[in-house]
Amino acid sequence: MSVLDYFVFVAIIAIWGILVVNLILTMAGYLQYLKIVRTPDPQLPKDVPFVTIMVPAHNEGIVIVKTVLSLLNFDYPHDRYEIIVINDNSSDNSAELLQGIQNTYPERNLEVINTDKQTGGKGKSNALNIALKRAKGSIISVYDADNTPERPALRLLVAELLQDDGYGAVIGKFRTRNKNASLLTRFINVETLSFQWMAQAGRLRLFKLCTIPGTNYVIRRSLLEKIGGWDTKALAEDTEISFRIYRLGYRINFQPRAVTWEQEPQTLDVWFHQRTRWVKGNIYVILKNLPLVFRKTGRPIRFDLLYFLSIYFLLMTSLLLSDSVFVLSVAGIAHSNLRGFNNTLWLFAIVLFVISTFVTITTEKGEMTLSNLMIIIFMYVVYSQMWLAVAAYGMVGYIREQVFHQQAKWYKTKRYQ
Repeated sequence: MSVLDYFVFVAIIAIWGILVVNLILTMAGYLQYLKIVRTPDPQLPKDVPFVTIMVPAHNEGIVIVKTVLSLLNFDYPHDRYEIIVINDNSSDNSAELLQGIQNTYPERNLEVINTDKQTGGKGKSNALNIALKRAKGSIISVYDADNTPERPALRLLVAELLQDDGYGAVIGKFRTRNKNASLLTRFINVETLSFQWMAQAGRLRLFKLCTIPGTNYVIRRSLLEKIGGWDTKALAEDTEISFRIYRLGYRINFQPRAVTWEQEPQTLDVWFHQRTRWVKGNIYVILKNLPLVFRKTGRPIRFDLLYFLSIYFLLMTSLLLSDSVFVLSVAGIAHSNLRGFNNTLWLFAIVLFVISTFVTITTEKGEMTLSNLMIIIFMYVVYSQMWLAVAAYGMVGYIREQVFHQQAKWYKTKRYQ
């Protein structure tokens, strides 16, 4: 075997190792789904805790009214929760729209915090920390400004949290509200069902691990105060705070019956900026917690650390190498004796990906269609390569920011009517 063959062989092993891990997570997630459908909904106690719902919003006038109205419509006792919208340094008509809702529902606990460049405008984590100082609830809930949660969502999340004192937080499931807007949103719809819902369920079943998705979750206020709130340097504040929760000995549970619907990027440029921010944020969290991999204190988050390391470093490097060898071989510039073996494995990988992903969407009503099967096949060829470009660009951007000591920028995701 040549040196190139050795590199290709290592790349194949790495790619297949991660593929097998994801396949195991999917299978475990499906078993968890079967368990959940046979389990009755958790019930609230007679003494219902007071909840503060916090909504960070920057120039969200297009979606904020629909979001706040859906939050006001929860079937949770109306006198036992408040809503705080942090209108964070907005330059649109958000303040007027929110004032209009307050005037329409004066009897409801709806507070709006309007910040400016001096007091706000520093990203989601900072906005949440501002609201936490004004919150009255013993339980804190967070929703993004583009969310329309279903009526039972808050009740189910709080009831699940109260089932066990060891739960520091409980997360729900999010669905794609604009899934039929474009081919891209159809890709994202499948992605959220298979890699958000099913992977979360699989990690919960096998490792008792979940990661807060940034919206549609509840967390104990006492725990937030203990860890000092959200890390304002973290672009992926959800992953970062999840790690700190586990390090304190608490668990995060998953209640998929608590559903919220959110807008997803409809164009490639918006999607690219959003996902680049996610990559930078997750790399920050990985490097921040990397010293814990081999320490006893890092045991609760060890699997997630190794998993994220594998996805963002090992898998990306292996895919780049494998794709480069394929292109060079086709062009006749380089030759690998493993090319035929590699191509066979790629074909098998595609089959496994399509089958496992299709199985995950069978859990959702109306998703098991022939068109979605074709989307999954196309997704492997196109969407996966798009992710590779985002991961590489995000990593280069993160390194550049660290070298030149640049402050990471928060890119607000564009909203649609």
